[in-house]
Amino acid sequence: MIKKYRRMVKPFDIIIVSFLFVLSFLPTMIFAVETAHIEKSKLYAVISFNGEEVDRFLLTGNEKQRLITYYPAPGKYNIIEIDGERIRDKSDNSPQQIAVRTGWIQSLGQTSLNLPHRMLIEIVSDNPTEAEIDVLAR
Repeated sequence: MIKKYRRMVKPFDIIIVSFLFVLSFLPTMIFAVETAHIEKSKLYAVISFNGEEVDRFLLTGNEKQRLITYYPAPGKYNIIEIDGERIRDKSDNSPQQIAVRTGWIQSLGQTSLNLPHRMLIEIVSDNPTEAEIDVLAR
């Protein structure tokens, strides 16, 4: 049975399949190179309520664990935890707990959103050229 398929494969088919296989790893290599370049810059966690920036924290490995409580409105609270190079919404009193379930964020562009409290935590870079907006997203 294998002999039947072996006769169907031509030498040029092997070259094409090999080329496509190597080409399939090209996006991964490009992403790795760009990520290595981005990691050299400083990353900040920006916390904003109603679209207004409230706090900005430098995410470095030197920081010890910190808990910060925000009260965006009467009867609402958000407990934010910063642990070295990552940040999360540890606890809040929103109904669906979406921001809490998001967990830790630490890479450029990651966000954690709490719609009932209108809170956004996002990771941004200190280099504005790296934080370009995707043209296709507009």
